[in-house]
Amino acid sequence: MIVGLPKEIKNNESRVAITPGGVFELIKNNHTVYVQAGAGFDSGFSDDDYVQAGAKMLPSIEEVYAIADMIVKVKEPIEEEYKLAKEGQILFTYFHFASNTNLIDAMVDSKAVCIAYETVEVNKTLPLLIPMSEVAGRMAIQQGAKYLEKPIKGKGVLLGGVPGVKPGKVLILGGGIVGVQAAKMAAGLGAIVNILDINMDRLRYINDIMPNNVITEFSSEYNIRRHIKDADLIVGGVLIPGAKAPKLITRDMLKDMQPGTVIVDVAVDQGGCIETTRATTHEDPIFIIDDVVHYCVANMPGAVPYTSTIALTNVTLPYVLQIANKGWEKACDENAPLKKGLNIVKGEIVYKEIFN
Repeated sequence: MIVGLPKEIKNNESRVAITPGGVFELIKNNHTVYVQAGAGFDSGFSDDDYVQAGAKMLPSIEEVYAIADMIVKVKEPIEEEYKLAKEGQILFTYFHFASNTNLIDAMVDSKAVCIAYETVEVNKTLPLLIPMSEVAGRMAIQQGAKYLEKPIKGKGVLLGGVPGVKPGKVLILGGGIVGVQAAKMAAGLGAIVNILDINMDRLRYINDIMPNNVITEFSSEYNIRRHIKDADLIVGGVLIPGAKAPKLITRDMLKDMQPGTVIVDVAVDQGGCIETTRATTHEDPIFIIDDVVHYCVANMPGAVPYTSTIALTNVTLPYVLQIANKGWEKACDENAPLKKGLNIVKGEIVYKEIFN
């Protein structure tokens, strides 16, 4: 199979879908890989690294799309790429269709085979989403701590506090991968952490593994309204696979927050779990509503592309190899988790949660 690796063109997206080591494995399995020149540069991989791994280089994104049977990407195609997808071509990437009707329409019209990383499912886990959720969860605290600084309109709170001064308070909505990683980072800084979820088994697990400054509570509107009144940093980490995130904090609730409170909505790819969320970029990452700072960057792991690219390739490459070795139909027939990744097939929407 001919596999194409284009350069990501979404604003400030510095990741690349496959490392040179991953390309080497594809070549070893008798596949041909075309890489767009400069695709891996921001992740720390030169064109020569890919050539040495056996790839062939092409100068433009149009040429990569034109020659490839399968396009492997990191982020969903943006408007400039819509016209490049071909009928029957496999697109394997993060799509997050639920929050983007224009993308749905474009991929239906293209009649491509769209396989979404974020809906590949193994025993109710999302293995291709986990590493990026781990990165985003950790980054949520890193970025939130920065935007709490007064020059950036935050409260002026140091999350860990200092002797004689109480630490900051972090509220985390959702006890999944994002929530646990965010709690781990916040707890390590010394913050007081409250993590809310509706799954009691998950809360028991988190309670067992976390230090004493992480407090678990059942998620309810009452508890959320209570905690937002004195939270310094709020992290939204709720995920419903393939579907829009529920709005756990509404517009009217912002008035109950203290000026300079920071919200980091990691669920922004799925529409966000804060009603006032709108996607931002690394170039222009924040906006302020009612004196509340919103950080809603839709590709947070793109800011640490070296780490993110390696972590992503570690989990996606086995699936890329299966698709390339067997073709998408046979690979999905033989691999139930991969079949869950099928979202749109030759003009037909097959993953109905897109509309939830």
